Amino acid sequence: MRAFRAFAFVLTFAGAALSTSAPPLAQGIVPTSPAQTRLTFAPVVKRVAPAVVNVYGRRVERAPRHPFMDDPMLRRFFGGDFGLPQERVQRSAGSGVIVDPVGLIVTNHHVVENMTEVRVALNDRREFDADVVLRDPRTDLAILRIKGQGPFTAIEIGDPDTLEVGDFVIAVGNPFGVGQTVTQGIVSALARTQVGITDYQFFIQTDAAINPGNSGGALVDVSGRLVGINTAIFSQSGGSHGIGFAIPSTMVRVVLASAKGGSAVVRRPWFGARLQAVSPELVESLGLERPSGAAVTAVAERSPAARAGLRAGDVIVAVDGQPVESPEAFGFRLGTKAVGGKAELTYRRNGREATVALDLVPPPETRPRDPVTLRGRWPLAGVTAANLSPALADELSLEINTEGVVVTQVAERSPAAELGLQKGDVVLMVDGERVNSSRDLERLAKSRNYYWKLVISRGGQPITTMVGG
Repeated sequence: MRAFRAFAFVLTFAGAALSTSAPPLAQGIVPTSPAQTRLTFAPVVKRVAPAVVNVYGRRVERAPRHPFMDDPMLRRFFGGDFGLPQERVQRSAGSGVIVDPVGLIVTNHHVVENMTEVRVALNDRREFDADVVLRDPRTDLAILRIKGQGPFTAIEIGDPDTLEVGDFVIAVGNPFGVGQTVTQGIVSALARTQVGITDYQFFIQTDAAINPGNSGGALVDVSGRLVGINTAIFSQSGGSHGIGFAIPSTMVRVVLASAKGGSAVVRRPWFGARLQAVSPELVESLGLERPSGAAVTAVAERSPAARAGLRAGDVIVAVDGQPVESPEAFGFRLGTKAVGGKAELTYRRNGREATVALDLVPPPETRPRDPVTLRGRWPLAGVTAANLSPALADELSLEINTEGVVVTQVAERSPAAELGLQKGDVVLMVDGERVNSSRDLERLAKSRNYYWKLVISRGGQPITTMVGG
């Protein structure tokens, strides 16, 4: 069975052809001098390597205390701690890239996820503590700040849209903890969207060797410009099989801009419409030449999509002139736009192409979230739920429907967890009564029933279940 594995610590270089001081070879001609055989990435590596760092995360947790440890008789015979460790330490290791001379580093979110202490080691062997200033799990990116006096050597951020399949790439990182290592390959594919790693799927695929310990490093072109952050490999064994994926640096710019602006979260434009892929069966009915684009299936009222005049049946084919092949590609293109201003959407309707200006505004918080945590013995005990709004729906990557009450957290080993409730589930009805607010849900939780009839929405699909009280 195929499996994607995200790893910590990578750097990959992508680009075109290398230059050399030796005269070029004509096609089909055998090299006639040593200089003509010495094509090298060494100048690029020397320029980029100082901007690549090792990232180490650490989290200390108090071990769960067994009830027997409070028994005075047992404590007398076995000691206060029973000889058991009282702390558990979680560790992670990865890579990062310095993207600003003040010491801002971009890495993968999964490298520092849940870590309370972060330390970075530079290429010159200096080590510093670092703060996590922004976490963005939706893109699997995070921004760190070095606690040290700069300036630091930073990498130049390039444009991944200039890449072509077949361009050279180089990976620099710390695979298997052996130290900074360089590997080389080519761009195998662009705009990969069926990887299932992040909410914004638009990956650069490369065959440069990427192994455990590489996540969070830089994918650069042969000019030494950052074009991506390596995030995952396709592997059954955990080693490199020549299929690695990198987040384009276009998204890095967005996350970095939010961190520089002092925000702890990334603000992205709200679209407000449901999209689906264009299947071969829909091509003729939608007036298209081939199955490409993002088909609009529903539009939320008073959303930017509605104000732009889009309606069900339209097919979006470009954003600001950049082609859109799928809903995932549209989500990436829109997600890399800064809030404020407008974006030009190109769409097809009834066989004709047109453009429209889309307002780039954040999703609104139309009503207070008013979270409640349910307790007791009823089936939803252990759930924390909040009022759904466009802003919360966007955070949880939900459908455009903004009514109801959404589950934001489920306590471990709670009745709700045993029932199978998940974060992102929308509670629609309880015993035939519509749930319009978190307080409605809290009120219904206080009733006493022999059984409960629950209707929830998961992934846009309603699910009805009967549970004993």
